[in-house]
Amino acid sequence: MKALLSIIYAIDNVLAVIIKPIVVVLSFCVAAMLVIGIVSRSFLGTPFFGLEELILASVMWLYMLGAALASRERTHLSGDFIQAFVSNKKIVTFFHYLASVISLIMACFFVSWSYDLAHWAVQKGQTTIVFGIPWYISQSSLFIASILMVFYSIRDLIEDFYGQPNPVSSSKEITS
Repeated sequence: MKALLSIIYAIDNVLAVIIKPIVVVLSFCVAAMLVIGIVSRSFLGTPFFGLEELILASVMWLYMLGAALASRERTHLSGDFIQAFVSNKKIVTFFHYLASVISLIMACFFVSWSYDLAHWAVQKGQTTIVFGIPWYISQSSLFIASILMVFYSIRDLIEDFYGQPNPVSSSKEITS
């Protein structure tokens, strides 16, 4: 199991090196486009047509890759309220495992649904009005993010069942 986790952590580190800079660049691009839109509309009196199309595609990728990073670091939203009501460690552990299994199952459903959406968008060939950006460019972000979430859910499940730590940076070694 240690070898499998080593492979998962290696893939995770490569993904982080790819995703983090993309998220930073997208954040700056979205902020810049919003400023351009506000300045052109408010101060110049002329709207920048099509800017919303660019913002939509960028924001969808930004949100979805951000969600994948949250899954990577286990900082996504969770409802761990069982610990507040139950003091029995075995029951708390059981619900933690159950939450990990449900997360993996839901992530698999999201992969299926987002694939269907992206596939449908490719088949329909719909594009945005001003720039003609294919809709599947922004909709495929859902598919990519859901695949990443399945990957991280599998990692979390393995870590939960085998008691392995969750190293979030490449500098941490697998112990035990």
